Amino acid sequence: MILENIVVGITEANCYLFGDAQTKEVAIIDPGAEADKIKECIRQGNYIARLIINTHGHIDHIGANNGFNLPIFIHKDDASFLTDSSKNLSLWMGSSYKSPPASRLLEDGDEIKIGNLILKVIHTPGHTPGGICLKYKDILFSGDTLFCGGIGRTDIPGGSEETLLKSIKEKLFSLDEKITIYPGHGQSSTLSKEKLQVSD
Repeated sequence: MILENIVVGITEANCYLFGDAQTKEVAIIDPGAEADKIKECIRQGNYIARLIINTHGHIDHIGANNGFNLPIFIHKDDASFLTDSSKNLSLWMGSSYKSPPASRLLEDGDEIKIGNLILKVIHTPGHTPGGICLKYKDILFSGDTLFCGGIGRTDIPGGSEETLLKSIKEKLFSLDEKITIYPGHGQSSTLSKEKLQVSD
C-alpha cells in the first residue's frame, strides 16, 4: 500500500496519495492547493496518478483539481460545489474558483478501485451534504467529518451539526475502534480515541 500525506494551502489541508505499491497506481485524495507540490511527490515516488477523489466540495479540498488532467470523483450531493464558487466557499476567500466537473458521482457504499486495492465510500453528511469518508481495511480517510479531537464545522451553508453527529455516531463509530483516521486537517488519530472526544 502507498500512503503519503501532503499538507497544502493556507488552511493546511491534508492531501493524500493512496494506492497500490505493486502497480504504483494512486488516487489523489483532496488536492486542495499547490498542485506542483503534489506532482513532485508523485514524481519522487514514481507513482502513476489515476484519479482524484474529493471528500467534499470546499475550496481547500478541491482547489488543485484543475492542476491535473484526471477523472474527478465526488459524492453526487456535492457535485455542484465543484463549479459553483459560492457553494465551494472560494468567494469567501476572495476568488471565484471553478473545478472541472465530476467524472463520477459517488454514493454510499460505492467502491473505488486503485490498482488492486478498493476504497469503500461512506456517505457522512453534515459538514456538507455530500461529505464522504473512504475506508480501506484499518484506514479511514475522514475528510472534514472527523478530526483528531474534533468534528467538522457546521456553521457554514449546507452544514448541520445534528446531521454530522448522526453520521459520525452511526456510520463511523460502528466501525472497528482500532481503525486509524486520516482527517482533512491536522494529525491522525484512531476511532477509539475519537469516541471519547465526541459527546453524546
